Amino acid sequence: MDGVERGAVNGVDGVDGEDVRRVVALAVDTLRKAAPRAGNSDPWDAKAGTLDWTCWETLEHLADDLFTYAARFGLAQPPLSGLLPFRTSSDRSGGPANVFFVERTAGPQGLLTVVEACGGLLTAALAAAPSTTTAYHVFGPSDPEGFAAMAVVETAVHTHDITQGLGLEWSPPRELCERVLKRLFPHVAPDRDPWETLLWATGRAALPGRPRLTEWRWYGSTRDA
Repeated sequence: MDGVERGAVNGVDGVDGEDVRRVVALAVDTLRKAAPRAGNSDPWDAKAGTLDWTCWETLEHLADDLFTYAARFGLAQPPLSGLLPFRTSSDRSGGPANVFFVERTAGPQGLLTVVEACGGLLTAALAAAPSTTTAYHVFGPSDPEGFAAMAVVETAVHTHDITQGLGLEWSPPRELCERVLKRLFPHVAPDRDPWETLLWATGRAALPGRPRLTEWRWYGSTRDA
């Protein structure tokens, strides 16, 4: 059953860990289609869309996001005033600051396996956490539903960035985009295609009458906030 059917049958407008599992699986399936390196070039070293990171770095960052989101909900009482005290580092100046890095000799398939595993960890952690649990995020504390929506956005938009660099097509389920827009971007008018609107809301595209954003954020406040 795909995302459209799931939302329609269950009548649910929220977001949960299974949505994370689904969008990560779709992203991994898409990125597995990347052509192998030719000669001494590696397509994963290409710039990821409009980011300053490579495709490899961007996917590694996504895995790191999924893992650190999951780690928050591994605690019965996650901290509300700061991140968990992991040591972060960067492989290069200007690269993403991560908790972990994937062995490059494992290649793209190894990196994709790590992304899928981190998505599974987050799915399990969110399913086990009481819905009233609240954890820290730089945009404000949020609950399991909020973090599920954040993970969907991170996966959807970073896969967009990477597919631009790799020359692939990517289009996540529209109804899932609509649900995360409602959950995290209540200030955004949902009057256009949900995926195109999400790209605009995250500073990745312009829309007719709406210039591309140079600054943006989401609002992960709990439902009762």
